[in-house]
Amino acid sequence: MLGNLGSWWKEFASGRGMQLAVNARPVKETQLQVCTELTALDDVLRWFDQFNTAPLSCKEWWECETALAEAFTNAVRHAHCELPQTTTIELEVIVFAHCVEMRIWDRGGPFDLEAYIEESLKKPLDPWEIGRKGLRIMKELTDELYYRRTPDGRNCLLMRKIITGE
Repeated sequence: MLGNLGSWWKEFASGRGMQLAVNARPVKETQLQVCTELTALDDVLRWFDQFNTAPLSCKEWWECETALAEAFTNAVRHAHCELPQTTTIELEVIVFAHCVEMRIWDRGGPFDLEAYIEESLKKPLDPWEIGRKGLRIMKELTDELYYRRTPDGRNCLLMRKIITGE
């Protein structure tokens, strides 16, 4: 399912100065595949419960869970809004001693995450506005946020959170 990360991700990461955890051994690693339905968020959150343990602090786990929930609902509501509910969304979480990497693959059209975030950060945050806060939340709760089109026509969102134990 997720074995096609391949060299494209390594090239993308090195071009951005990202530190890949290539030589680090994962503490835990798992994948999940769900359909494009908001009700699948329950399955995603139950699946993510397994990471509520060391090396993540309770606060770090909550921040990752919140970012993951936002990312998943964005994939359903935006990337897959015109796709059948049977279209799959793939998730992967890898916990290392020093960080957590969360990836979500969607099959929506191309999207310029950096431009969208840059533009949205120019506008003042309206706490009463419904919607339009998910990417801002993800950016605030994670240390790195990247969105990349894959050679097979999917999009991959990578969120990385550094583990500090606080």
